Amino acid sequence: MTRKFLILPLLLLSIHLTANCKQLDTIQNTPKLTPTEFLSKQHSIQIPLGENGFVLSQPSSSFFVYFLSFLYLYVGYKFWVSIRSQKSRYFWAIGFFLTGIAAILAGTSYQALGYELKCSGREYCRWTTWWEINYEILQNAGMNGFLAAAAYTNAKGVFRKIVLGYAILNTFVYSSLVIYGAIIPIQFLISFEFLELSCLPAVVFFLASSAYGYFTKKDKMNFHLLITWILLVFVMFAYAVSLEIDLTSMLWTQGIWFTENDVLHVGLILWVYYVLKTLVLYIKDEIE
Repeated sequence: MTRKFLILPLLLLSIHLTANCKQLDTIQNTPKLTPTEFLSKQHSIQIPLGENGFVLSQPSSSFFVYFLSFLYLYVGYKFWVSIRSQKSRYFWAIGFFLTGIAAILAGTSYQALGYELKCSGREYCRWTTWWEINYEILQNAGMNGFLAAAAYTNAKGVFRKIVLGYAILNTFVYSSLVIYGAIIPIQFLISFEFLELSCLPAVVFFLASSAYGYFTKKDKMNFHLLITWILLVFVMFAYAVSLEIDLTSMLWTQGIWFTENDVLHVGLILWVYYVLKTLVLYIKDEIE
C-alpha cells in the first residue's frame, strides 16, 4: 500500500506530458490582463542575465515560499531518519517531501517566475501554468500522506484500512480530475478552491482524531497533534481573512509589498517549525 501511495501521484504527473498543453492557455484572467498590467500590480525587479535578462516577480514573496519549501523538505528528512519501523513517521516524511516539492513549483509559477511563465511574449497573460497544476496534485498527495500517518497514530483495525483506502482514493480521484480539468479545460477543477475542498475531509479527521486521542489518553503526542491541526486551521483562516479584505492591494497602494500568500506562507513556516519541535519527537504508531 505504501508503494501505491508514492507511485500514484508520480504516475498521474507523467500523464499530462502527452496532453495538449495549449488548451490550458484558453483560460484567461477576468478581465484580461496585459503584461504591463501584471507588473503594475506587484513588486518585481529586472535581473540582468544573458542578452535580455529576466523579470523576478515578487522577490520577498519568493523568499518566503522557497524558505517554506526548504523547511518542508528538512522536516521530511527528520521524520525519515527517525522512522524506527514506525509507519506513521514514514507517511509524515512522504507528506512533507511531496509538499516541499509542491511549494517549489508553486513559488516558481505564482511568485518568482510568474511574469516569465505567464506573460512574457504574450498579448495577454495566462491564468495558470502546468507548474501550478503539478503543485496542486503534489499538495493534495502530501495532505493525504499526512492522513495516512494519522491513520497509524489514531486508528486501528478496519477503521485504519478505511482511512488508508480513502487517502489513496482521494489522491487518485483528485489528480485525475485536475488533469482532466487542465486538458478540457475546466477552470474550477484546477482552482485553489477545489484543492482546499479535496483536503477538507482530511483536516476534519485530523482535528477529530487528535482531539479524541488527547481527551481519552491525555498523552503528549495527541496534545501536540491537536495543537498542530488547530494552528493549521488558524493559518488558513488568517489567509481567508486577508484575501477577503484584499490585503495585497491595500498595502501595495501604500508602497508595501506583503500579500495574502505571504500571510499563508509565513503562517505555514511557523506551523512547520512547531511540527519540527514537537511531532518529530512524539509521533508513534497506535498498537493494533
